Amino acid sequence: MPCISMFYGILIYMYWYDDNPHKLPHIHVKYQGMQAVFAINECKLLIGDIPNKQRKMIEAWMEIHRDELLADWDLAVDGADLFNIDPLK
Repeated sequence: MPCISMFYGILIYMYWYDDNPHKLPHIHVKYQGMQAVFAINECKLLIGDIPNKQRKMIEAWMEIHRDELLADWDLAVDGADLFNIDPLK
């Protein structure tokens, strides 16, 4: 599971071949021992718990990088190498 971005202590991951459990494009997020899953298209929390401040940063980052996230998703479903995505600045 490659880490595709990291900012303000938030780690963003995308698994290879991970299209079955959630049935939609998503990312996995880790922050201070907490984990969550966010839908890429809707930029919303699906599963898990992240503090509100970090959730808002993740959602803003996803809005900015949606096209890149969807491109990485297509690669991940096929098991291909993923591209890193710029952090939130």
